[in-house]
Amino acid sequence: MSRGVGGAYGGGVSALARVKTYLDLVKFEHTVFALPFAYAGMLLASMHQFGTGWPGLATVFWVTVAMASARTAAMGANRVIDRLIDARNPRTAGREVPAGKVSPGQAWALVAVSLVVLVVSAWQLNPLCLMLLPLAVVFLIGYPYTKRFTWLCHVWLGVTDGAAAAGGWIAVTGEFHPVAWALWAVVIFWMVGLDVIYATMDYRFDLANGIKSIPARFGIPRALRIAAVSHALTFALLVLVGVLAGASPWYFLAALVMGGILLYEHRIVNPDDLARVNVAFFDANMWLALTMLAGVVVDVVWRTLTT
Repeated sequence: MSRGVGGAYGGGVSALARVKTYLDLVKFEHTVFALPFAYAGMLLASMHQFGTGWPGLATVFWVTVAMASARTAAMGANRVIDRLIDARNPRTAGREVPAGKVSPGQAWALVAVSLVVLVVSAWQLNPLCLMLLPLAVVFLIGYPYTKRFTWLCHVWLGVTDGAAAAGGWIAVTGEFHPVAWALWAVVIFWMVGLDVIYATMDYRFDLANGIKSIPARFGIPRALRIAAVSHALTFALLVLVGVLAGASPWYFLAALVMGGILLYEHRIVNPDDLARVNVAFFDANMWLALTMLAGVVVDVVWRTLTT
C-alpha cells in the first residue's frame, strides 16, 4: 500500500500537500523562536555601526535566508537521525519520518539543499560569516547525537540557537563585539531553560531508553529548578545587552515584559502538573521572542530619531 508523500514516498499527492509535509517535518513555525533574536542582533549592530537601526534590505534578506536554511537543515537532520528513537516514543511516533510520510533519503536531501542555501547566504554576507560556517554546521547537525552521550545536550542546543543572535550582529559588522557575546548568552540560557521544560514530557521514556537529559539525570523537580535558574540568568543577560548597547528605556521596558513572560512560564508548569508544558514551550516563548524584536525595533528607531 502506498504511503507518505505520495506512493512509497513518491508521487500521488498535490505539490501543496507535499510542501506542507516538509514544513511540518521541520516545524517551520518554530523559526519564530530564533529569528527575532537574529534580527535584534542585526538591528543593534546597525545602530552601533551606522547610527541607524536599518542595516539595508540585502542584509535583512540574506540574514533571513540564512536563518531559515540553517534551521531547516538542523531540524531535518534531527528528525532523520532520531527516527528510530521517535518511532518508539508514543509522543513522537507520528512524526513525518517514523510515520513514513517522508523517507530518510528525502529528509537528507532537504538537509543538503538547505546547507547549500546556507553557504550561499553566508557568502553573500561577509567573510567572517563564511569562515564560521563549518563550525556552525557541526553544531547544527551534531545536536541529535548529544542526547545519546550527555545530559548537557540542552546546552549544545542553546549554543547552536544562540549563534543566530550573534550571527545577526556579525552579518552587519563582520566582527564580534561584547553585545554579540551577550546576545549569544541570552539565547543559550533561554534555550536551555525552555528545552529542559520541554524534555520533562519525555522523562519516563528517556529513563527507559537511555536517552540523556537534565530531567532524566536529576528528576523533574530539580530539572524545573535548573530551568528557572537558567531563565533568571536570561533576564539578567537581557539587561546586560541593553547596558552594553546603550539602549533606551524602551528596550529595558521590553526586557521587563520578557522577564514577566519567563516568570509566567514557570508558574504554569510544576512537577505535579505538566499539562501546560506545550503552552510554556511554544506560546510563551513565541511571545518572548517577538517582544525582544519589538523592543529592539522601538529602541533603535527612538535612538535614530533622537540622536
